[in-house]
Amino acid sequence: MTLFRPADEKQIAEAVAWAANSTQRLEIVAGGSKRGFGRPVRAEHTLDVSGLSGIVNYEAAELVLTARPATPLATIEAELAARRQMLAFEPPCWRALLASDAEAEPTLGGVVACNLAGPRRVRAGAPRDFLLGFSAVNGAGEVWKAGGKVVKNVTGYDMSKLLAGSFGTLSVLTEITLKVAPRPETECTLLVSGLGNAAAIAAMAKALNTPFEVSSVAHLPAAAAQRAVTAFRLEGPAPSVAYRVEAVEKLLGRGARLDTAASAKFWADVGEVAPLLPLENRIVWRLCPTPSLAAAVFDEVAGRLATAEALFDWGGGLVWLSVEASEAGADGGAAIVRAAMKPRGGHATLVVASEATRERVAVFEPEEGPLAALSARVKAGLDPVGVLNPGRMREGL
Repeated sequence: MTLFRPADEKQIAEAVAWAANSTQRLEIVAGGSKRGFGRPVRAEHTLDVSGLSGIVNYEAAELVLTARPATPLATIEAELAARRQMLAFEPPCWRALLASDAEAEPTLGGVVACNLAGPRRVRAGAPRDFLLGFSAVNGAGEVWKAGGKVVKNVTGYDMSKLLAGSFGTLSVLTEITLKVAPRPETECTLLVSGLGNAAAIAAMAKALNTPFEVSSVAHLPAAAAQRAVTAFRLEGPAPSVAYRVEAVEKLLGRGARLDTAASAKFWADVGEVAPLLPLENRIVWRLCPTPSLAAAVFDEVAGRLATAEALFDWGGGLVWLSVEASEAGADGGAAIVRAAMKPRGGHATLVVASEATRERVAVFEPEEGPLAALSARVKAGLDPVGVLNPGRMREGL
């Protein structure tokens, strides 16, 4: 096995071109914190892009930042915080969830490649919604670019939506331009206790459909907390937040309030799935059902898997499901989970499981018919020989 450590885009292109011409396969890594997310990559060589790090350009007045893929998220967030700005999609740190090496550091490229967003996604969107443009190397070793460095860019096809969430299977990102956002002056989280799952999801939907700009909603059932708690976050200027919190309380009932620091910590924990940790000998699924049906999905799964625990985020649009590995069985509970999801819409992703289970089971929602054929054509167009992160998403992709 050869370890390639390119220092720039040109060297990445040379390494990938060599691999394509030699029919050799490459595993793409940077910080390594998400190496355990997805199917295990079976490649002869490793392409370590950690040398491509640093902020290239930051136009705070224009709310635009360009950085190389291996730039640590901590570096970017510190630079933005100094200008009272932020990444609105609130990228979560999954080091504990994925049991990553203590030295593995979340990077910008990893977040974009996996399209990961935190609790604010229900309002703000995901990384793909903020990706203005990029430079990359495809599976033939060719450098290509898409998008631009201005918010109103409309040039060509929206390839940013394609690359975000492709897990490095289509191209190697070498430069990323993002739209950033102003940081709210303050935030407050209202905690309502004692609601059941169905009642909590109804309350979250009610809050999101008010004019009070609730930015995040989550529900921690009793198994994930000492007592069931449903949380509503409001952000913005202090007088506005104070008014809107009172308005939401009148709508949903009074509850405990978390100030700015406690609120930020609470939502960071939700994004990191901390209420379900530790995960020794457990399987974790990430379900994205129709929000109004999230409680029914969990009830069906819990009816067959007695050790099932859940955390509801995005108003029910995201359900973290944890179950003991011994009860889940050889397929990690896939048959039960996907049977519960199928009639209710959405998709299920196996996030935490042994390497053997992730290789044996479809980690991402299986594709069929025209959708599978389309994915295969896209892969063939950008990585014709199949050298980039082979098998990371599914067999052959």
